[in-house]
Amino acid sequence: MIDNFSLSPSPSPLSLPLSIYTHTQTLQKSLNPPRNLKPKNHSTSHKSSLQKKTSNKKSKMPANPPKSSLLIHRINNTTITNTTLNTTNTTTSTSCQKRWSPLTCAITPVPETVSRYHAHAVGPNQCCSAVVQQIAAPVSTVWSVVRHFDNPQAYKHFLKSCHVILGDGDVGTLREVHVISGLPAANSTERLEILDHERHVISFSVVGGDHRLANYRSVTTLHASPTGNGTVVVESYVVDIPPGNTKEDTCVFVDTIVRCNLQSLAQIAENKNRRNNKSSS
Repeated sequence: MIDNFSLSPSPSPLSLPLSIYTHTQTLQKSLNPPRNLKPKNHSTSHKSSLQKKTSNKKSKMPANPPKSSLLIHRINNTTITNTTLNTTNTTTSTSCQKRWSPLTCAITPVPETVSRYHAHAVGPNQCCSAVVQQIAAPVSTVWSVVRHFDNPQAYKHFLKSCHVILGDGDVGTLREVHVISGLPAANSTERLEILDHERHVISFSVVGGDHRLANYRSVTTLHASPTGNGTVVVESYVVDIPPGNTKEDTCVFVDTIVRCNLQSLAQIAENKNRRNNKSSS
């Protein structure tokens, strides 16, 4: 059992609890099956060994991350320079950042009507990040899983149980979730802040519990993929940096949890969509 939320300074996956890392690897393998390896060319083995010896003398570079449908975007409390139409605006983070776009990549554009929900006020001792997941299922199918505030464990596999302690599912409803063992938390009390069935937006904030992620607030939005096939899910959050941890530590930890949740959501929604298509055919 982990008594304290203490992450190592290195952003290595080994700094995460083993249960999270194992679950991440399982999901990544299922979403990105390995390609067939080419047979080794023995004629170049001597050359490869020489290259290997040479490369060992140099600093080791990290391996390229596997391609996936996930994108992570962070906002750090550092100096940010934005250049648009030959006009440069520099903003220093001594004050809160009032607005930011969680995704500027042209491959998966986020409409302004969606990105405005991910505008977080970020304090000097907070970190903010967003994870984007593409799902091969209609928005209605994905929303049917996400919208149940009283059943987050349907796709958030690090949650053991949930029960509503106040409210009837509308904005203001309070729930208490219990976390599986191996994580630096036992339970969390959360308040439903936004539930928009028309725009497919859900948001909650953490208001109590036994954990160290203080002032955590999450916003999840769904919108149709620009290609017309599937759904783009954007989940952003802002949270206090726990004492004794860095901004990078905190973002790596929370990003991993959110990433696993969205990968799980993708599998569940895509399986549900296949069943729906099969029953209707």
